[in-house]
Amino acid sequence: MSLSLFLIIMEKDKYFISTAIDYINAAPHLGHALEKIQADVLARYQRKQGQKVCFVSGTDENGLKIVQAAEKQGLKVEKFTEAKSQEFKNLQKVLNLSYDSFVRTSSLENKEATEKFWKKIKKDIYKKKYEGLYCVGCEAFLKKEALVKGQCPVHHLPPQLVKEENYFLNLSQYKKKLKKMIEEEELKIVPGTYKQQALSFLEEDIEDMCISRSAGRAHDWGLGVPGDPSQKIWCWFDALISYLTAIGYGQDSKKFQDRWGADVQKIHFIGKDILKFHVIYWPVMLLAAGLPLPSIIYIHSFLTIQGGKMSKSHGEVVNPESLVKQYSTDALRYFLLREVSLKKDGDFSAKRFKERYQDDLANGLGNLVSRIISLPKPMEEDSSLVNVEAESALEEVGKKYDRAMSNFHFREALISVWELMAFCDQYIDQEEPWQEKRKNSEEVISDLRLILGNIADFLEPFLPETVEKIRAQLQGRVGKSILFPKIK
Repeated sequence: MSLSLFLIIMEKDKYFISTAIDYINAAPHLGHALEKIQADVLARYQRKQGQKVCFVSGTDENGLKIVQAAEKQGLKVEKFTEAKSQEFKNLQKVLNLSYDSFVRTSSLENKEATEKFWKKIKKDIYKKKYEGLYCVGCEAFLKKEALVKGQCPVHHLPPQLVKEENYFLNLSQYKKKLKKMIEEEELKIVPGTYKQQALSFLEEDIEDMCISRSAGRAHDWGLGVPGDPSQKIWCWFDALISYLTAIGYGQDSKKFQDRWGADVQKIHFIGKDILKFHVIYWPVMLLAAGLPLPSIIYIHSFLTIQGGKMSKSHGEVVNPESLVKQYSTDALRYFLLREVSLKKDGDFSAKRFKERYQDDLANGLGNLVSRIISLPKPMEEDSSLVNVEAESALEEVGKKYDRAMSNFHFREALISVWELMAFCDQYIDQEEPWQEKRKNSEEVISDLRLILGNIADFLEPFLPETVEKIRAQLQGRVGKSILFPKIK
């Protein structure tokens, strides 16, 4: 990542951070958890730096596949969406996520925001008859050349041939401006490899954006087109607008300006499978409305399961709540953040999860905290490190950590903290501070407690519950306790 991105991240003191909103046609899985935890880490980190942060998430409830999922269960769509949305909202507690706002696309607030937005860009909207191949799974039209053996490459099903009259957004007139903004990184795409993919989209003969569906094809579910009851707004259109709904658009203009103004660092966390919607369609919608664009689109890697994509449509999923019940919230947060890097997918297996838990958490962090807390507390604790090597180790890790966090390299930030932990273990073995006859034992213990406090600071965005337990032991509010019990 370029130095320019680092400087932009550091120069603003207001942050809008969002996850993609989730389709609710099936239960939450680890893939959902990964994105939310990554975004939560950045939100907590920036708050810790003294920044004003608004962190939002939500659920996407207006698509045709939501209707089909409800019908399959024999439920009314309203009842189905209420129950399923709550499952995703419950992830906030299960994963210890620090949301400031959670938005549902079927809500009255999103309806009002979408209607306001539609009217704002009405000059760029027109209606025409259209024929195309529609994938219900993607909730999007596909070009014939994008199919693999006549099927959607993501959902492995043939798309439907659709012929109807719909509304379109005149995307082509903003193509040149958007291309320039991406090239000059007014809209930054992270990692940079996806920048070229975004530009390649714009090099293609990209079609105008179809933003409505016939009410009949939508099974009369979704938000209506203002002034035209025969049409429903395309679910991706109101889904993208929900980012604005969550911060007051259409309800509270002062709140909205404070959280989406030009002085706000606006960061979307998304998966690479919805890249086009966020780097092409969403920016064009904002340009048409005369609103600021996002600052950064962060595209995370996938979490695979035995080498295959974890997805509802393929039936390859893992329930995050079951892992939390067996291990802990922080154990799950650690595994996902440690296994998946910015540019490389991570793979889940029960065996790998248990290894990370035992080696890194129980025998690593948990054991180090136990070793330090077990040492007799010094009569007086120094506010600065005495040992020069300890001071150098802490300073070097601090630099690595801040550099990694500022560049979204969460895995590398964790690795740097574990390097500091390794130094502490070596320091303890070398100095043997439990030996009362050692003249410098109190200084060594003071150093170790001070470094442990710094380790807690570093880990706070990642493992907030564990850090609270470490601080409670350091401060003597509780006695020595096991942070990560051994799992049989």
